[in-house]
Amino acid sequence: MATQNCWGDTHDYDFVNLVDELNRYLRLKATPIGMKRFKTEDDMNEIPRLRRPDPSQKLAMDQVVGQCRWIGWTLGITYDNLMGAQCGAVVGLHPKDEEWLSGNQMNGVWYGTLEDSAAHQKAMACASHGDYEAIAVSPLTSGRLGNPDICLIYATPGQMITLINGLQHMDYKKLDFTCVGESACADSWGKALQTGEPSLPIPCYAERKFGGVQDDELLIALAPSYLPKIVKGLAALSKVGLRYPIPNHGIQKSPLESIAKSYT
Repeated sequence: MATQNCWGDTHDYDFVNLVDELNRYLRLKATPIGMKRFKTEDDMNEIPRLRRPDPSQKLAMDQVVGQCRWIGWTLGITYDNLMGAQCGAVVGLHPKDEEWLSGNQMNGVWYGTLEDSAAHQKAMACASHGDYEAIAVSPLTSGRLGNPDICLIYATPGQMITLINGLQHMDYKKLDFTCVGESACADSWGKALQTGEPSLPIPCYAERKFGGVQDDELLIALAPSYLPKIVKGLAALSKVGLRYPIPNHGIQKSPLESIAKSYT
């Protein structure tokens, strides 16, 4: 049964079928997951079979996402479960207050001056603060979140460009992505929670060290309403022979023979 997400979307998506189709066309190795914010912690606690972290253990948001996509857990948190304001601000559980914007924490670590560090903080896309006090992640196929606010799909570069080709097959739109460097979750789930638009980052050091993101992986975050369009586009591309995995034609042979199989 569908529930409304933050975009007012109450459509009853068949996430089991959508994920099956994504796996059919892209051969994903990690579980596509959903992320949803809740006005109150009590609202979140109504999710069936919800796991809550040990309150004595402070997590990175990367780990929350990683436990869901690799282990398959449905996990719910509040700001108290997170390691600090950097994680909390991206998902809207902590304000972008004066201390957060100052850049003090990253000065001399990721950035060479306080001015550079503050500029980085200012550049980060974050979900709105004050509307929600809890957030949960769950595999899309579990159905436990109803309609999530956003979906997260991890894929290799070859899988990802094929996914984007499917997204752009109809109603073409150029996609622009951002890169804040470290804290790249602001370019993915932060930006997607802010806009609902497809958001693709280069996963950062923290996502790889703490979230289990692999060297060959990219991530796209987007509202669930995009998934049927992607699957439809992938099916259309497959019909004309444009499929993943992409076979290597060879660097010394004319491409005309291969191209002729897709183009008239």
